Amino acid sequence: MQRIRLRYTKRGRLRFTSHRDFQRAFERALRRSEVPMAYSAGFTPHPKVSYANAAPTGTGSEAEFLEIALTEARDPEVLRGLLDASMPAGLDIVDAVEARTSGLAERLTASVWEMRLDGVDPEDVRTAVAAFNDAETVEVQRKAKNGIRTFDARAAVADLRVVDGPADRPGERPCAILRLVVRHVTPAVRPDDVLSGLRAVADLAPPVPAAVTRLAQGLFDEESGTVTDPLAPDREAAPTAHPAVAGAAVATAPEGAGSA
Repeated sequence: MQRIRLRYTKRGRLRFTSHRDFQRAFERALRRSEVPMAYSAGFTPHPKVSYANAAPTGTGSEAEFLEIALTEARDPEVLRGLLDASMPAGLDIVDAVEARTSGLAERLTASVWEMRLDGVDPEDVRTAVAAFNDAETVEVQRKAKNGIRTFDARAAVADLRVVDGPADRPGERPCAILRLVVRHVTPAVRPDDVLSGLRAVADLAPPVPAAVTRLAQGLFDEESGTVTDPLAPDREAAPTAHPAVAGAAVATAPEGAGSA
């Protein structure tokens, strides 16, 4: 059985698709692409697809991950192209590797998020960010199944800063861009929780909902403060073809193979 790990995106209007919506679209793409999927046992077999830490509905993402199990081996890049062509534009399959290591979910320990705050002066946001970063704890509330839950939003935030956005033009509303690195903890701290924290410490309240995008997720490097690519260990574990073998493969490839 071969396992393939895929990275996909949620862009544009497709950021408003729920996780279940994506599942339905992806399973249709698997059928259209005639992927030799492995299925679970039992009375209602399901394709073996494992999703990892999906972004909340309404947020965009450049770094969502899943893993599929196949009954026959396939080239990961060819498979990626087939699946991407069968998905709606905006739900794009952008990377694929054969799983050669264990524990993909265990390597998703932090996310890099970007929040666009339209109608907010960047200087006001810098003041709020400084207050948030200086605080030892920032308690926020979120509605949960069992009622209102209170928790600390500060401890999970490894980095929070204002970054340069598009230059304001005369007549346009101001806009602030926030970049944050959030560790995956329990309870999960989401970008909107951080925004609630900024409201709590500095009364920052954007006039319109923030546009939120996950830029990356992976293993958090404590030393550098960066989030690493979770598929890199699988690429590094892939065997390297001997030059003679690679040359023979190129020599015997059909003429014009690989051209668009």
